[in-house]
Amino acid sequence: MRDMEKNSALSGIKVLDLSQVLAGPYCAMLLGDMGADVIKVEPPGSGDSTRKSMGIRGKGLDSPGFMALNRNKRSMALDLKSPTGREVFYKLAATADVLIENNRPGASARLGIDYETLSRHNPRLIYASISGFGQTGPWADRPGYDLIAQAMSGVMSAMGILGQEPVKSGISVGDLGAGLFATYGILCALIARQTNGKGQYIDASLFDAALGLSVWEATEYWATAQPPQPMGSANRMSAPYQAVRALDGWFVLGAANQKLWLSLCKMLDRPDLAKDERFRDVKSRMHNRLVLIELLEAVFRTRPVDDWVAALLDAGIPAGPILNYEQVLQSDHVRERQMVLEIDHPVEGKIRTLGFPIKLSGTPQTIRRPPPLLGEHTDEVMAELGLKDRFDTGVNPGGFPEQ
Repeated sequence: MRDMEKNSALSGIKVLDLSQVLAGPYCAMLLGDMGADVIKVEPPGSGDSTRKSMGIRGKGLDSPGFMALNRNKRSMALDLKSPTGREVFYKLAATADVLIENNRPGASARLGIDYETLSRHNPRLIYASISGFGQTGPWADRPGYDLIAQAMSGVMSAMGILGQEPVKSGISVGDLGAGLFATYGILCALIARQTNGKGQYIDASLFDAALGLSVWEATEYWATAQPPQPMGSANRMSAPYQAVRALDGWFVLGAANQKLWLSLCKMLDRPDLAKDERFRDVKSRMHNRLVLIELLEAVFRTRPVDDWVAALLDAGIPAGPILNYEQVLQSDHVRERQMVLEIDHPVEGKIRTLGFPIKLSGTPQTIRRPPPLLGEHTDEVMAELGLKDRFDTGVNPGGFPEQ
Protein backbone atom coordinates (compact mmCIF):
# COMPACT_ATOMS: atom_id res chain seq x y z
CA MET A 1 0.00 0.00 0.00
CA ARG A 2 2.84 2.38 0.86
CA ASP A 3 4.48 1.65 -2.51
CA MET A 4 1.26 2.57 -4.32
CA GLU A 5 1.08 5.84 -2.38
CA LYS A 6 4.68 6.70 -3.30
CA ASN A 7 3.83 6.46 -7.00
CA SER A 8 0.81 8.75 -6.63
CA ALA A 9 0.52 12.47 -7.36
CA LEU A 10 -0.26 13.45 -3.75
CA SER A 11 2.05 11.01 -2.01
CA GLY A 12 3.14 12.43 1.36
CA ILE A 13 0.15 14.78 1.68
CA LYS A 14 -1.94 14.27 4.83
CA VAL A 15 -5.59 15.33 4.70
CA LEU A 16 -7.98 15.58 7.65
CA ASP A 17 -11.57 15.05 6.55
CA LEU A 18 -13.93 16.47 9.19
CA SER A 19 -16.81 16.73 6.73
CA GLN A 20 -19.97 14.69 6.36
CA VAL A 21 -22.53 13.67 3.73
CA LEU A 22 -21.49 14.64 0.16
CA ALA A 23 -19.48 17.74 -0.84
CA GLY A 24 -16.63 17.45 1.66
CA PRO A 25 -16.30 13.65 1.61
CA TYR A 26 -16.29 13.74 -2.20
CA CYS A 27 -13.48 16.31 -2.18
CA ALA A 28 -11.47 14.28 0.34
CA MET A 29 -12.03 11.07 -1.63
CA LEU A 30 -10.68 12.67 -4.81
CA LEU A 31 -7.55 13.68 -2.90
CA GLY A 32 -7.29 10.16 -1.48
CA ASP A 33 -7.59 8.70 -4.98
CA MET A 34 -4.57 10.82 -5.93
CA GLY A 35 -2.51 9.27 -3.15
CA ALA A 36 -3.10 11.55 -0.16
CA ASP A 37 -3.31 9.98 3.30
CA VAL A 38 -6.88 10.94 4.23
CA ILE A 39 -7.88 10.59 7.88
CA LYS A 40 -11.62 10.86 8.36
CA VAL A 41 -12.23 12.33 11.83
CA GLU A 42 -15.69 11.24 13.00
CA PRO A 43 -17.82 11.62 16.14
CA PRO A 44 -17.58 8.47 18.28
CA GLY A 45 -20.65 6.25 18.21
CA SER A 46 -22.39 7.92 15.26
CA GLY A 47 -19.77 8.88 12.71
CA ASP A 48 -20.59 10.53 9.40
CA SER A 49 -24.38 10.79 9.22
CA THR A 50 -24.26 9.23 5.74
CA ARG A 51 -23.25 5.92 7.34
CA LYS A 52 -26.85 5.43 8.42
CA SER A 53 -28.77 7.39 5.78
CA MET A 54 -30.37 6.47 2.43
CA GLY A 55 -32.56 3.72 3.87
CA ILE A 56 -30.51 1.04 2.10
CA ARG A 57 -28.39 -1.48 3.95
CA GLY A 58 -25.93 -4.18 3.07
CA LYS A 59 -24.56 -6.78 5.47
CA GLY A 60 -23.15 -4.22 7.90
CA LEU A 61 -24.18 -0.91 9.42
CA ASP A 62 -22.87 1.43 6.72
CA SER A 63 -25.03 2.59 3.82
CA PRO A 64 -24.07 2.32 0.12
CA GLY A 65 -24.04 6.12 0.06
CA PHE A 66 -21.24 6.19 2.61
CA MET A 67 -19.35 3.51 0.69
CA ALA A 68 -19.56 5.58 -2.49
CA LEU A 69 -17.80 8.59 -0.96
CA ASN A 70 -15.20 7.30 1.47
CA ARG A 71 -12.76 4.92 -0.18
CA ASN A 72 -9.04 5.58 0.33
CA LYS A 73 -9.57 6.95 3.85
CA ARG A 74 -8.76 5.96 7.40
CA SER A 75 -11.34 6.56 10.13
CA MET A 76 -10.48 8.04 13.52
CA ALA A 77 -13.22 8.38 16.13
CA LEU A 78 -12.60 11.56 18.11
CA ASP A 79 -14.86 13.74 20.25
CA LEU A 80 -13.98 17.28 19.21
CA LYS A 81 -16.38 18.70 21.80
CA SER A 82 -14.27 17.38 24.68
CA PRO A 83 -11.09 19.18 25.82
CA THR A 84 -9.07 15.98 25.73
CA GLY A 85 -10.38 15.10 22.28
CA ARG A 86 -9.38 18.55 21.02
CA GLU A 87 -5.92 18.11 22.58
CA VAL A 88 -5.40 15.03 20.42
CA PHE A 89 -6.86 16.82 17.41
CA TYR A 90 -4.46 19.75 17.77
CA LYS A 91 -1.54 17.30 17.67
CA LEU A 92 -3.05 15.70 14.59
CA ALA A 93 -3.66 19.05 12.87
CA ALA A 94 -0.05 20.04 13.50
CA THR A 95 1.01 17.14 11.24
CA ALA A 96 -1.54 17.78 8.47
CA ASP A 97 -1.26 19.50 5.10
CA VAL A 98 -4.97 19.92 4.40
CA LEU A 99 -8.15 20.08 6.48
CA ILE A 100 -11.67 19.88 5.04
CA GLU A 101 -14.77 20.75 7.06
CA ASN A 102 -18.38 21.57 6.28
CA ASN A 103 -19.74 22.98 9.52
CA ARG A 104 -22.08 25.96 9.50
CA PRO A 105 -20.14 29.24 9.47
CA GLY A 106 -18.98 29.98 13.03
CA ALA A 107 -19.33 26.42 14.33
CA SER A 108 -15.64 25.54 13.93
CA ALA A 109 -14.62 28.71 15.78
CA ARG A 110 -16.89 27.79 18.67
CA LEU A 111 -15.19 24.38 18.82
CA GLY A 112 -11.77 25.97 18.69
CA ILE A 113 -10.82 24.21 15.45
CA ASP A 114 -11.10 27.15 13.05
CA TYR A 115 -8.41 28.23 10.60
CA GLU A 116 -7.19 31.12 12.73
CA THR A 117 -6.60 28.82 15.69
CA LEU A 118 -4.98 25.95 13.80
CA SER A 119 -2.84 28.07 11.48
CA ARG A 120 -1.08 29.64 14.46
CA HIS A 121 0.32 26.20 15.24
CA ASN A 122 0.64 25.02 11.64
CA PRO A 123 1.20 27.94 9.23
CA ARG A 124 1.48 25.51 6.31
CA LEU A 125 -2.06 24.18 6.84
CA ILE A 126 -4.49 24.51 3.94
CA TYR A 127 -7.95 24.76 5.44
CA ALA A 128 -11.02 24.27 3.22
CA SER A 129 -14.48 25.19 4.49
CA ILE A 130 -17.47 24.04 2.46
CA SER A 131 -20.84 25.54 3.38
CA GLY A 132 -24.21 26.21 1.81
CA PHE A 133 -23.72 29.89 0.97
CA GLY A 134 -20.13 30.72 1.95
CA GLN A 135 -18.61 32.33 5.02
CA THR A 136 -19.76 35.87 4.15
CA GLY A 137 -22.88 37.57 2.84
CA PRO A 138 -26.46 37.91 4.11
CA TRP A 139 -27.28 34.26 3.32
CA ALA A 140 -24.21 32.80 5.05
CA ASP A 141 -26.17 31.38 7.99
CA ARG A 142 -28.78 29.59 5.88
CA PRO A 143 -28.82 25.77 5.89
CA GLY A 144 -26.61 24.23 3.24
CA TYR A 145 -28.54 21.71 1.15
CA ASP A 146 -28.13 20.99 -2.54
CA LEU A 147 -31.84 21.53 -3.19
CA ILE A 148 -31.72 24.99 -1.61
CA ALA A 149 -28.55 25.91 -3.49
CA GLN A 150 -30.09 24.83 -6.81
CA ALA A 151 -33.21 26.86 -6.07
CA MET A 152 -31.51 30.06 -4.91
CA SER A 153 -28.67 30.02 -7.46
CA GLY A 154 -31.10 30.22 -10.39
CA VAL A 155 -30.43 26.66 -11.56
CA MET A 156 -33.95 25.39 -10.90
CA SER A 157 -35.55 28.39 -12.61
CA ALA A 158 -33.92 27.40 -15.90
CA MET A 159 -34.55 23.64 -15.73
CA GLY A 160 -37.47 21.49 -16.78
CA ILE A 161 -40.28 22.36 -19.18
CA LEU A 162 -41.69 25.87 -19.52
CA GLY A 163 -45.03 26.18 -17.74
CA GLN A 164 -44.63 22.98 -15.73
CA GLU A 165 -43.65 22.48 -12.09
CA PRO A 166 -40.06 23.30 -11.07
CA VAL A 167 -37.51 20.51 -11.28
CA LYS A 168 -33.97 20.23 -9.97
CA SER A 169 -30.99 18.54 -11.53
CA GLY A 170 -31.03 14.86 -10.61
CA ILE A 171 -27.27 15.14 -10.18
CA SER A 172 -26.35 17.12 -7.04
CA VAL A 173 -24.64 19.94 -8.92
CA GLY A 174 -24.33 22.16 -5.84
CA ASP A 175 -22.83 19.51 -3.58
CA LEU A 176 -20.63 17.81 -6.14
CA GLY A 177 -19.69 21.12 -7.75
CA ALA A 178 -18.59 22.47 -4.37
CA GLY A 179 -16.53 19.34 -3.79
CA LEU A 180 -14.86 19.70 -7.18
CA PHE A 181 -14.16 23.42 -6.74
CA ALA A 182 -12.78 22.78 -3.25
CA THR A 183 -10.46 20.13 -4.71
CA TYR A 184 -9.36 22.62 -7.36
CA GLY A 185 -8.70 25.23 -4.66
CA ILE A 186 -6.75 22.79 -2.48
CA LEU A 187 -4.51 21.72 -5.35
CA CYS A 188 -3.87 25.37 -6.27
CA ALA A 189 -3.02 26.13 -2.63
CA LEU A 190 -0.62 23.17 -2.47
CA ILE A 191 1.18 24.48 -5.56
CA ALA A 192 1.33 28.00 -4.11
CA ARG A 193 2.73 26.64 -0.85
CA GLN A 194 5.70 25.21 -2.74
CA THR A 195 6.69 28.79 -3.53
CA ASN A 196 5.76 30.78 -0.43
CA GLY A 197 5.76 28.05 2.22
CA LYS A 198 2.40 29.19 3.57
CA GLY A 199 -1.00 27.56 3.85
CA GLN A 200 -4.23 29.44 3.27
CA TYR A 201 -7.96 29.44 3.83
CA ILE A 202 -10.38 28.21 1.15
CA ASP A 203 -14.03 29.27 1.24
CA ALA A 204 -16.21 27.06 -1.01
CA SER A 205 -19.98 26.85 -1.11
CA LEU A 206 -22.81 24.94 -2.77
CA PHE A 207 -24.38 28.22 -3.88
CA ASP A 208 -21.21 29.56 -5.51
CA ALA A 209 -20.63 26.21 -7.22
CA ALA A 210 -24.14 26.01 -8.69
CA LEU A 211 -24.00 29.64 -9.84
CA GLY A 212 -20.43 29.21 -11.10
CA LEU A 213 -21.58 26.38 -13.36
CA SER A 214 -24.39 28.54 -14.80
CA VAL A 215 -22.19 29.83 -17.62
CA TRP A 216 -24.72 29.91 -20.47
CA GLU A 217 -27.59 31.02 -18.26
CA ALA A 218 -25.77 34.04 -16.83
CA THR A 219 -24.52 34.94 -20.31
CA GLU A 220 -28.05 34.83 -21.72
CA TYR A 221 -29.34 37.11 -18.97
CA TRP A 222 -26.58 39.68 -19.50
CA ALA A 223 -27.06 39.57 -23.28
CA THR A 224 -30.87 39.86 -23.28
CA ALA A 225 -31.73 41.41 -19.88
CA GLN A 226 -34.30 38.59 -19.54
CA PRO A 227 -34.07 35.70 -17.04
CA PRO A 228 -33.43 32.41 -18.88
CA GLN A 229 -36.48 30.17 -19.11
CA PRO A 230 -36.66 26.36 -18.94
CA MET A 231 -35.91 24.69 -22.27
CA GLY A 232 -36.19 21.01 -21.49
CA SER A 233 -33.25 19.21 -23.10
CA ALA A 234 -32.51 22.03 -25.57
CA ASN A 235 -29.39 24.18 -25.61
CA ARG A 236 -29.33 27.95 -25.09
CA MET A 237 -26.75 28.61 -27.77
CA SER A 238 -27.66 26.44 -30.75
CA ALA A 239 -30.35 24.35 -32.45
CA PRO A 240 -31.09 21.59 -33.18
CA TYR A 241 -29.29 20.40 -30.06
CA GLN A 242 -31.66 18.36 -27.88
CA ALA A 243 -33.64 15.17 -27.43
CA VAL A 244 -36.01 14.28 -30.28
CA ARG A 245 -38.64 11.57 -30.65
CA ALA A 246 -38.14 8.58 -32.96
CA LEU A 247 -40.47 5.70 -33.81
CA ASP A 248 -39.68 3.70 -30.66
CA GLY A 249 -38.32 6.28 -28.21
CA TRP A 250 -36.02 9.27 -27.86
CA PHE A 251 -32.47 10.08 -28.84
CA VAL A 252 -30.28 13.19 -28.82
CA LEU A 253 -28.55 14.97 -31.66
CA GLY A 254 -26.32 18.01 -31.81
CA ALA A 255 -26.20 19.84 -35.12
CA ALA A 256 -24.60 22.70 -33.23
CA ASN A 257 -23.09 24.72 -36.08
CA GLN A 258 -23.81 25.65 -39.69
CA LYS A 259 -21.73 22.85 -41.18
CA LEU A 260 -23.48 20.20 -39.10
CA TRP A 261 -26.89 21.72 -39.85
CA LEU A 262 -26.30 21.51 -43.59
CA SER A 263 -25.02 17.94 -43.18
CA LEU A 264 -28.21 17.08 -41.32
CA CYS A 265 -30.41 18.51 -44.07
CA LYS A 266 -28.44 16.53 -46.67
CA MET A 267 -28.63 13.30 -44.65
CA LEU A 268 -32.40 13.70 -44.24
CA ASP A 269 -32.75 14.58 -47.95
CA ARG A 270 -34.43 17.83 -46.96
CA PRO A 271 -32.81 20.61 -49.02
CA ASP A 272 -35.95 22.68 -48.36
CA LEU A 273 -34.97 23.02 -44.70
CA ALA A 274 -31.51 24.24 -45.64
CA LYS A 275 -33.06 26.93 -47.85
CA ASP A 276 -35.80 27.92 -45.39
CA GLU A 277 -35.18 31.50 -44.16
CA ARG A 278 -36.45 30.52 -40.71
CA PHE A 279 -33.45 28.22 -40.30
CA ARG A 280 -30.75 30.05 -42.30
CA ASP A 281 -28.35 30.48 -39.36
CA VAL A 282 -27.98 29.60 -35.67
CA LYS A 283 -29.81 32.71 -34.50
CA SER A 284 -32.76 32.01 -36.80
CA ARG A 285 -32.90 28.36 -35.78
CA MET A 286 -32.89 29.30 -32.11
CA HIS A 287 -35.70 31.79 -32.65
CA ASN A 288 -37.77 29.20 -34.54
CA ARG A 289 -36.61 26.18 -32.56
CA LEU A 290 -40.05 24.77 -31.71
CA VAL A 291 -41.16 24.80 -35.35
CA LEU A 292 -37.83 23.32 -36.41
CA ILE A 293 -38.05 20.42 -33.94
CA GLU A 294 -41.64 19.72 -34.99
CA LEU A 295 -40.55 19.42 -38.63
CA LEU A 296 -37.56 17.24 -37.76
CA GLU A 297 -39.57 14.92 -35.53
CA ALA A 298 -42.04 14.33 -38.34
CA VAL A 299 -39.13 12.69 -40.12
CA PHE A 300 -37.52 11.03 -37.11
CA ARG A 301 -40.76 9.32 -36.09
CA THR A 302 -40.59 7.15 -39.19
CA ARG A 303 -37.65 5.01 -37.98
CA PRO A 304 -36.39 3.58 -34.67
CA VAL A 305 -33.74 5.17 -32.46
CA ASP A 306 -30.90 2.81 -33.39
CA ASP A 307 -31.37 3.43 -37.10
CA TRP A 308 -31.27 7.19 -36.71
CA VAL A 309 -28.27 7.22 -34.38
CA ALA A 310 -26.29 5.02 -36.79
CA ALA A 311 -27.25 7.16 -39.79
CA LEU A 312 -26.41 10.42 -38.04
CA LEU A 313 -23.04 9.15 -36.85
CA ASP A 314 -22.23 7.90 -40.36
CA ALA A 315 -22.95 11.42 -41.62
CA GLY A 316 -20.62 12.92 -39.01
CA ILE A 317 -23.43 14.40 -36.93
CA PRO A 318 -23.17 13.97 -33.12
CA ALA A 319 -26.00 11.75 -31.84
CA GLY A 320 -26.65 9.13 -29.20
CA PRO A 321 -29.33 7.06 -27.47
CA ILE A 322 -30.62 8.06 -24.03
CA LEU A 323 -29.33 5.29 -21.79
CA ASN A 324 -30.52 4.48 -18.29
CA TYR A 325 -27.96 3.68 -15.60
CA GLU A 326 -28.39 -0.05 -16.01
CA GLN A 327 -27.52 0.24 -19.69
CA VAL A 328 -24.58 2.57 -19.23
CA LEU A 329 -23.02 0.81 -16.23
CA GLN A 330 -23.12 -2.50 -18.09
CA SER A 331 -21.82 -1.09 -21.37
CA ASP A 332 -18.59 -2.18 -23.05
CA HIS A 333 -17.40 1.43 -23.08
CA VAL A 334 -17.69 1.76 -19.30
CA ARG A 335 -15.86 -1.54 -18.93
CA GLU A 336 -13.07 -0.43 -21.26
CA ARG A 337 -12.79 2.95 -19.50
CA GLN A 338 -12.70 1.18 -16.11
CA MET A 339 -15.48 3.39 -14.79
CA VAL A 340 -16.80 0.60 -12.55
CA LEU A 341 -14.32 -0.89 -10.10
CA GLU A 342 -14.57 -3.45 -7.32
CA ILE A 343 -13.32 -3.07 -3.75
CA ASP A 344 -12.86 -5.83 -1.17
CA HIS A 345 -14.67 -4.68 1.98
CA PRO A 346 -14.16 -6.47 5.32
CA VAL A 347 -17.90 -6.66 6.02
CA GLU A 348 -19.69 -6.33 2.68
CA GLY A 349 -17.33 -8.45 0.60
CA LYS A 350 -16.90 -7.16 -2.94
CA ILE A 351 -18.58 -3.80 -3.53
CA ARG A 352 -18.72 -1.77 -6.73
CA THR A 353 -17.64 1.83 -6.98
CA LEU A 354 -17.38 4.38 -9.76
CA GLY A 355 -13.97 4.59 -11.38
CA PHE A 356 -11.73 7.61 -11.87
CA PRO A 357 -13.21 10.27 -14.21
CA ILE A 358 -9.73 11.41 -15.29
CA LYS A 359 -6.80 9.22 -16.23
CA LEU A 360 -3.24 10.19 -15.28
CA SER A 361 -0.57 8.36 -17.26
CA GLY A 362 2.38 8.96 -14.94
CA THR A 363 0.77 9.02 -11.50
CA PRO A 364 -2.46 7.05 -11.90
CA GLN A 365 -5.05 6.98 -9.15
CA THR A 366 -5.50 3.76 -7.22
CA ILE A 367 -7.91 2.28 -4.72
CA ARG A 368 -5.70 1.43 -1.77
CA ARG A 369 -8.30 1.22 1.00
CA PRO A 370 -11.96 0.26 1.22
CA PRO A 371 -14.38 2.67 2.93
CA PRO A 372 -13.36 2.47 6.61
CA LEU A 373 -15.39 1.13 9.49
CA LEU A 374 -16.14 3.76 12.11
CA GLY A 375 -13.02 4.31 14.23
CA GLU A 376 -11.19 1.49 12.48
CA HIS A 377 -7.86 3.33 12.45
CA THR A 378 -8.05 5.30 15.71
CA ASP A 379 -5.37 3.24 17.45
CA GLU A 380 -3.17 3.37 14.36
CA VAL A 381 -3.36 7.18 14.08
CA MET A 382 -2.86 7.59 17.85
CA ALA A 383 0.30 5.49 17.63
CA GLU A 384 1.58 7.68 14.78
CA LEU A 385 1.11 10.69 17.07
CA GLY A 386 3.06 8.97 19.84
CA LEU A 387 -0.07 8.66 21.96
CA LYS A 388 -0.48 4.90 21.86
CA ASP A 389 -0.31 4.45 25.64
CA ARG A 390 -2.34 7.52 26.54
CA PHE A 391 -5.82 6.42 27.55
CA ASP A 392 -6.68 9.56 29.49
CA THR A 393 -7.29 11.66 26.39
CA GLY A 394 -11.03 11.16 26.14
CA VAL A 395 -10.56 9.40 22.83
CA ASN A 396 -12.74 6.40 22.20
CA PRO A 397 -10.50 4.24 20.01
CA GLY A 398 -13.16 1.80 18.93
CA GLY A 399 -15.60 4.45 17.88
CA PHE A 400 -18.37 3.10 20.10
CA PRO A 401 -20.18 4.81 23.00
CA GLU A 402 -18.43 4.56 26.33
CA GLN A 403 -19.98 2.00 28.68
